[in-house]
Amino acid sequence: MGAQMIVSDTDVLIVIDVQNDFCPGGRLAVPGGNDVVPLINRLVPRFANIVLTQDWHPPDHFSFASMHPGKRPNDVIAAPYGPQMLWPDHCVQGTSGARFHESLCVPQAGMILRKGFHRTIDSYSAFYENDRRTPTGLTGYLRERSLPRIFLAGLAFDFCVRYSAEDARRAGFSVLVIEDACRSIDVDGSAEAARAALRGLEVRSISSGDFA
Repeated sequence: MGAQMIVSDTDVLIVIDVQNDFCPGGRLAVPGGNDVVPLINRLVPRFANIVLTQDWHPPDHFSFASMHPGKRPNDVIAAPYGPQMLWPDHCVQGTSGARFHESLCVPQAGMILRKGFHRTIDSYSAFYENDRRTPTGLTGYLRERSLPRIFLAGLAFDFCVRYSAEDARRAGFSVLVIEDACRSIDVDGSAEAARAALRGLEVRSISSGDFA
């Protein structure tokens, strides 16, 4: 049995997009998405520092297939910033689908970061919009609070968790993904592609059972 993970006061847990529309019954349901909730709830008391991210789209968002006649969800179009996958309308501002899952319990979250609210650009990562140039401000928040090590959990592993992990690593943070506290959409092998990409960046994959 390996050494167990010890959480310090300079670690931060970032919980990615645990919202109704990404859970069973939602507009963009991730298979088993609600299964991450009890795991995250058990992890929460270990962390003094927690950030929640929340997808927060206007109703006419560029990434919605409904905005592109003749296109369907999972089609890929050319955006000014590169390839963009199209999605069902989801996490529309102010709707029940955009709310956090009702069983998610994170009373000590120090920050709720909303992303994807610019109509013409999608946002997977908690750190940058999909143009990879427009920052969300999270990097500065973590640096000013001297939080160098990031733990990630939430939805979906192969998109928003992956992009957040990649950007955090490139910004110089130490990054660990609690993979059993994530679930994947898995479009055309995207889950395994995410694992390979994160291994290449030396992002560690751990389990919720690894904590002391």
